[in-house]
Amino acid sequence: MDIINWISTTIFSNTLLMIFLIIMIGFVVGRIRLFGIELGDAGVLLVALVFGHFGIQIPSIIKDLGLICFVTSVGFIAGPNFFKNFKKYLLSYILIGAIIILSGALACFIEIQFFNIPVDLGLGMFAGALTSTPGLAAAIETTGSQLASIGYGIAYPFGVIGVVLFVQLVPKLLKMDIAKEKEKYKSTSTSRITKIDKHYFAMDGLGFFAFSLAICLGLLIGNIQIPLPQGAVFSFGTSGGPLIAGLLIGHYGHLGIIDLKIESHNLVQMREFGLVLFLLGAGTAAGSGFISVVQEYGFSLFIFGAIMTIVPMFFGFITAFKFLKLNLFDSLGSITGGMTSTPALGTLINLTKTDDVANSYAATYPIALVLVVLSAQFISLLFL
Repeated sequence: MDIINWISTTIFSNTLLMIFLIIMIGFVVGRIRLFGIELGDAGVLLVALVFGHFGIQIPSIIKDLGLICFVTSVGFIAGPNFFKNFKKYLLSYILIGAIIILSGALACFIEIQFFNIPVDLGLGMFAGALTSTPGLAAAIETTGSQLASIGYGIAYPFGVIGVVLFVQLVPKLLKMDIAKEKEKYKSTSTSRITKIDKHYFAMDGLGFFAFSLAICLGLLIGNIQIPLPQGAVFSFGTSGGPLIAGLLIGHYGHLGIIDLKIESHNLVQMREFGLVLFLLGAGTAAGSGFISVVQEYGFSLFIFGAIMTIVPMFFGFITAFKFLKLNLFDSLGSITGGMTSTPALGTLINLTKTDDVANSYAATYPIALVLVVLSAQFISLLFL
């Protein structure tokens, strides 16, 4: 009994210890390969779900900090090439983002209409399937029901893991050589310049000033309220705002005589650090009510949620790869952006061994972010 008490008081009550214990075990789980597929960083999410089920909770600021660090890093990395790439494929990315979100919204509508799923629960599942916090906020606001949060918790785990598996499965199913695809991809992309420019003054050697500046600017952008029909409002929040700021600062690289470039390897470290913090925070939060949701609503709701994840990915990839003729890397990158999937982008970067896939993610992401909010509001208007 003394040992059990010691474990509960010394280990499980120590938040810092739990954070790094979950990360440590998560990386072990993430490296287990089955049929050539591994969860990678999403293994942290799976372990966090288990810990969350047993009552381990991590302060929400850890998840927010992780998300901000991740998307800001992605913005800096993608910034030098983003606007050129976006201008070249503008209509393609708009179309991909629209098809992904609208096909998911159609699946949500059909499930509500023909399978008697409550509207608030269905809209929460729609947001969870696309791992979209703004979508969840819109679902709660338009329905006035917290049942949307339960739906979000049902669909969210597969919404994360499903996209992570998708970006690994597609190259295998198409029997494509990742190394050869990378060579073709590099021949058509512009190299990033990460060397510090001697003509500008650097505040610090590691880039913390520039990174902090981007986060401050991003949080201000994220808090801007944009009016929408029916009295609703839209904002880019803690995910979209820092992403936009990172893209802008990463693109221009300086502010007057102040150098704002950050070395690539430093950005990679911040990106990975942010990703695992986000995954463990999101996982423990979702895991707390995981089993009770299954017992109350049945396993079929997980299937419905999975459908809302699989359908958009399928139609989005077909559109990007077959009809728009984007290369494999940009096609998969646009899927991670259209699905607003932070973990899947991390997996795709590790799979392709190039940060340039973040360009298509960053191009499609804002479009999806807006459309998922509008879709949730439109569906609620149809039923309520």
